[in-house]
Amino acid sequence: MADEALDPTIQNVLDQTSLRWIFVGGKGGVGKTTTSCSLAVQLAKVRESVLLISTDPAHNLSDAFSQKFTKTPTLVNGFTNLYAMEIDPTSSMQDLVAQSQDPGLQANFQEIAFAIPGVDEAMSFAEVMKYRSSLNPWTTPLSCSTRPPTGHTLRFLSFPGVLEKALGKLSQFGGRFGPMLQQMSGMMGMNTEQEDMFGKLEDMRAVIQEVNAQFQDPDKTTFVCVCISEFLSLYETERMIQELTQFNIDTHNIVVNQLLFPKANSNCEQCLVRSKMQQKYLNQIHDLYEDFHVVTLPLLTSEVRGVDAIKAFSEMLVTPYKPAEQQ
Repeated sequence: MADEALDPTIQNVLDQTSLRWIFVGGKGGVGKTTTSCSLAVQLAKVRESVLLISTDPAHNLSDAFSQKFTKTPTLVNGFTNLYAMEIDPTSSMQDLVAQSQDPGLQANFQEIAFAIPGVDEAMSFAEVMKYRSSLNPWTTPLSCSTRPPTGHTLRFLSFPGVLEKALGKLSQFGGRFGPMLQQMSGMMGMNTEQEDMFGKLEDMRAVIQEVNAQFQDPDKTTFVCVCISEFLSLYETERMIQELTQFNIDTHNIVVNQLLFPKANSNCEQCLVRSKMQQKYLNQIHDLYEDFHVVTLPLLTSEVRGVDAIKAFSEMLVTPYKPAEQQ
């Protein structure tokens, strides 16, 4: 163990003014949405403008803030510089399919598109990229969906690299396959010039390279892991951190939610047993991640819903929580 533990808050994230992307992820049901909303609220205090994005089709941001959000950035009630948007990959794909004027082509394209592995991540990434130019002044906490972290979240983060390689291959083979692609485009009624087509691919590749570089730059991107103090959640967190390391994505903050702090004279056997179990895994977290900022948050007696509740909860991200008996 280090002689002195790191500050158990996310203050380090707030102080790192160079950050452009802040991803929040973890196992399902551990409090990712609450954590990302709370982080966004704190960021709004120190940044000119903050955009909070969710790729979860369940639309948890709307539930958390008790306000309807869409795929267009919307100002959060009670704020002048905090915006939120919810990306629904399925809806985005349906909008893309609907652009075709041929009903037969629509049906065939939809059937093929939804069968493509990773299409959800591709559409989520495409929607985020639409706002790339407008993201320049914003730091973006991104609340990923409640699927396993080794699935949707990590596929999303790896997508820029995969796409960059694919576009690179297309560009290399442009001279060989260009005439054939142009002929196919003509057969499908699309009058696309070969040079124009591959010019656009090169432009897209340059954008993807920039985003990929930003994701791998610790000065611009970091990932906040969220978990609860149980074996499965700790196991998933370790898998996620290993995967993030392979992708060269910085991570040095862990938020541990839903901790029990029973009173000394408590006669609640279940509370005492679960608290003892949680403490065991919490000790393991501190041992495994001594170079991480580990934020510990309590299990509350009420839901964190609405702007006021999120603002109150967010304070525990910057001021370490202390049970009443320890205050």
